[in-house]
Amino acid sequence: MLESFQAGLAWITVLRKRDAFRQGFAGFDPFVVADFGEEDILRLLDNPGIIRSRAKIEATIEGAQIYCGMAERGEDFGTFTWSFTGGKVLMGDGESRVTTPPLSEKISKELKRRGFKFVGPSITYAWMQAVGIVNDHASDCFRRREVTRAHSLAG
Repeated sequence: MLESFQAGLAWITVLRKRDAFRQGFAGFDPFVVADFGEEDILRLLDNPGIIRSRAKIEATIEGAQIYCGMAERGEDFGTFTWSFTGGKVLMGDGESRVTTPPLSEKISKELKRRGFKFVGPSITYAWMQAVGIVNDHASDCFRRREVTRAHSLAG
């Protein structure tokens, strides 16, 4: 959700507003957000603590509804997203920077096919990095080791 609000803006803008987003969007609980209606949209549009874009707010609510629909059909979103890599973290070489590899384009297309919005390849790739599907931190970055270690403990 935060990746989608970042579209067209500096990432620091979203990070500074993260707590207001968390509060405004019910702790990021998709099962609560899926039930948001016009009153909630107006409340969020009136909240100076978040990025007040009706299109992004409505896309977030619709995304929560799609997420919940998947869950109701027995499809786990985590399993769905990790299926693109066979459950494995994609390790970058620690030197080169890729912003939209073919896999992010493939996942983006599938998310769009399902009805998600603001999920272009660049946003999808940033999300893949944020959730640990991709670990392309620089070879000397402390996060590279932490993400690698966290995934090996979880796997």
